[in-house]
Amino acid sequence: MEKIYTKTAPDAIGPYSQGVVAGGFLFSSGQIAINPATGNVEETTIEGQTHQICKNLGEVLKAAGCSFDDVVKTTCFLSDMGDFAKFNEVYGEYFTSKPARSCVAVKSLPKNVLAEVEVIAKVK
Repeated sequence: MEKIYTKTAPDAIGPYSQGVVAGGFLFSSGQIAINPATGNVEETTIEGQTHQICKNLGEVLKAAGCSFDDVVKTTCFLSDMGDFAKFNEVYGEYFTSKPARSCVAVKSLPKNVLAEVEVIAKVK
């Protein structure tokens, strides 16, 4: 197993890695809308938070030698399924290869964010 770490994505806020490469795949931890430059959640809308989440995921993917096109599966967590359409609009800008996906509503997320996304990607 190879642990993935990059300063251009938020530091883990618990005892976990940003991602792990094993068996030719990257398994990312869930990313939330933390701005890695400040360590804070700055966006307040689902659209703004989803953009920040995807930027963070892009940095973790890059650190593992991958891109969004290498993603085979995502798991998405929303604090309100009413945000589903707006979330999908932004998500679709990044995940153009349309990987497999699960999307569920949860009661709450760390730092009271509106969404969290994790990915599994094929390492080149």
